[in-house]
Amino acid sequence: MDVAASLRPRFVGEKPLPRLLFVTDPARTPDPEAIARRLPRGWGVIYRAFGAPDAPAIARRLRDITSERGLMLLIGADAALAVACDADGVHLPERALDQAADLRRRRPDWLLTGAAHALEAARTAFAAGCDAVLVSPVFPSRSPSAGPALGAAAFRALVQAAPLPVYALGGINAVTASQLAGSGAQGLAMVEGVLEAVRT
Repeated sequence: MDVAASLRPRFVGEKPLPRLLFVTDPARTPDPEAIARRLPRGWGVIYRAFGAPDAPAIARRLRDITSERGLMLLIGADAALAVACDADGVHLPERALDQAADLRRRRPDWLLTGAAHALEAARTAFAAGCDAVLVSPVFPSRSPSAGPALGAAAFRALVQAAPLPVYALGGINAVTASQLAGSGAQGLAMVEGVLEAVRT
């Protein structure tokens, strides 16, 4: 997406944070490996297994694909699985942000991201040691767990007040992403919107 080039680049140590993230979902992106194979170098993938029995095998295959294509791989809410597949880090749901401090002590090399639905959660993530947060939903989303959309103006204000890099998640596609140019966000995170992005 062209708007990604206008967003603020950030680094964790010597590693650049991706500007674009593909966030997997069992229902809405049932073949994450096929999508990962089409992502350009520099993207990141957040694999959310949600307890799937074949998660270790999928994570290992995603690690192979992401390594080959120059993509970053994070595992959602499962540090043991991240270790097992040699992922680059972990993405924590908002309810588990307090785990970041322990993960940071045990794995200082990992990239740690967290989910946030408000500024308070972004501050909690920063205090716990997260490197970035995914704020959602910015726009109306088909996710069954999505709450009311923040909108571009409220998201921009949250980015300016947040103490760490912020990704926009929720209803992100080529049309809505254009509303976030110059927002100060680190990048864009997409579930279904990634299907459009890899077609262009």
